[in-house]
Amino acid sequence: MRFESLLKTLERNRFYVFSFNEILIFYPEEKRYNLKRMIARWKKKGRLNTLKRGLYELAYPKDVMLPDMYIANKLYGPSYVSLETALSNYSIIPEVCMAVTSITTKTTRRFRNKHGLFVYSAIQANAFRGYFIEKQRGFNILMAEPEKAVVDYLYFKKYRNNKFSFEEERLDMNIIANLNKRKLNKYAKLFNLDLRRLYAHL
Repeated sequence: MRFESLLKTLERNRFYVFSFNEILIFYPEEKRYNLKRMIARWKKKGRLNTLKRGLYELAYPKDVMLPDMYIANKLYGPSYVSLETALSNYSIIPEVCMAVTSITTKTTRRFRNKHGLFVYSAIQANAFRGYFIEKQRGFNILMAEPEKAVVDYLYFKKYRNNKFSFEEERLDMNIIANLNKRKLNKYAKLFNLDLRRLYAHL
């Protein structure tokens, strides 16, 4: 297989991030050993970048400028963007996060590559909900709803611990006050989380 053939196939299917097994689906006639050799050669020539073991992105002939949150979805799944990254996206916290933070049902993990740091926090499968597809530069991203991002954040910040300080966390209470209370309560029940302290600050 020539790289030009792979490039056309991946671009036609918008597979700018792809795994070894996904290439095999497009080219089932290729032997695994030969395909691994070709990938190694294309990486050496700068045509592909490794995002993690077995996951690659196109690097030639152009940089597609993939959204970091799209890469986060692809790096480790199932996952959706939440916590600090989602709260920053909704202006609920003022900071632009140094890492892309996500929620997963798998083991807690961290990945670092040329795009930066990606952090995944684990929850039970029954709480893995409250996200939707957001479009960024034409790419689909699984993003927490603002209400779920708030609840996820409070849960992982040990909200039930009396040491939690809303002032230190710098949450924008004006934005939170306008969120859907029914959704906040519904998502809080997934973690047995009591939101009375939150509502007292609104």
